[in-house]
Amino acid sequence: MTTEIRVPQLPESVADATLVAWRKQPGEAASRDENLADLETDKVVLEVPAPAAGVVKEWKVQPGTTVKSGDLLAIFEEGAKGAAAPAPAPAAAAASAPVASAKAGDPKLSPAVRRVVEETKIDPASVTGTGRDGRLTKADVVSAASPPKAAPAAAVEAKSGPSGPRAEQRVPMTRLRARIADRLVQAQHTAALLTTFNEVDLTAVMELRARHKDRFEKEHGAKLGFMSFFVKASIEALRKYPVMNAAVEGSDIIYHEFYDIGVAVSTDRGLVVPVLRNAENLGFAQIEKQIVEYGARARAGSLALEDLQGGTFTITNGGVFGSLLSTPIVNAPQSAILGMHKIQERPVVVNGQIVVRPMMYLAVSYDHRIIDGREAVQFLVTIKDCLEDPGRMLLGL
Repeated sequence: MTTEIRVPQLPESVADATLVAWRKQPGEAASRDENLADLETDKVVLEVPAPAAGVVKEWKVQPGTTVKSGDLLAIFEEGAKGAAAPAPAPAAAAASAPVASAKAGDPKLSPAVRRVVEETKIDPASVTGTGRDGRLTKADVVSAASPPKAAPAAAVEAKSGPSGPRAEQRVPMTRLRARIADRLVQAQHTAALLTTFNEVDLTAVMELRARHKDRFEKEHGAKLGFMSFFVKASIEALRKYPVMNAAVEGSDIIYHEFYDIGVAVSTDRGLVVPVLRNAENLGFAQIEKQIVEYGARARAGSLALEDLQGGTFTITNGGVFGSLLSTPIVNAPQSAILGMHKIQERPVVVNGQIVVRPMMYLAVSYDHRIIDGREAVQFLVTIKDCLEDPGRMLLGL
């Protein structure tokens, strides 16, 4: 039976998408629910699943084409036999090892994960699970099996200079990069942005992590990182200064009585900000697990649109790339963003003595239309106090 493969219904806030890649060639067999193509919106990459086992007979659009909901993508013949898909290039030595049937049939693997394991020939034991109780997710396996994505096709131009001809590459922006650019420019044109700085001594946090990290990982199946401390400290400060968690809508200020914290994640496609919903109700382990899962899914391109929508406050960590200081741009329509930076040992004066401490510069950028400098500074001081004495967060002081 011949079936038309059409663009799935796009989310209400998404007008169109770009077909960035076909995952099945004409004449190539596909199993039920196997991905046929990748559609890139200005927020996420969507998969187009096969409706049944069969063969892609004909493409109707080429990569790079802009499509809308319901547009015809391909003709698919259900039940037909076709050429087998080429084996995926191994990402690591472990990827080339055959999967033992006992491992592939592990009842702890969900059907979707088991299918990806069988297709990629990845040994599940070689992949670290980021799901609940350490279980593997589809994104974990895809991330382990997929080689780095190739850069977009570039036009090479030759230009003459003082030293003779020199080559340049002209690469079109991805939809996500173009959307990021638009949002950042819009934020700077709309809001009255200002940044204030402080520094925090992370000695207490580092000692607490060193003392409990092994037991924490054993008990919860997640590593105890720094981000959970910063999320918790931010919530304490947002509770104290609710305008930092607010948004401007026309001439009104919307005060959110919940804390949906966006955590910026860098991917090869650009920066995305998945959201920790109701973060005030999450424990340290839940925060760490969700952040790891979001990071893996972001790099695998499998974040859902709902993972990125909303958010009342954002945290971005340039320190992982070595940034010592920066002025982050507010993620509109939010009114504030916290910037973390590199932890660096520096001499500081404590009780009249010069000592070496692990220090980090903090930055909070905010919309000066509704947030006064006093509130922004005291907000940052509250975060500093929480991190320099983390027991206060645990005791609710």
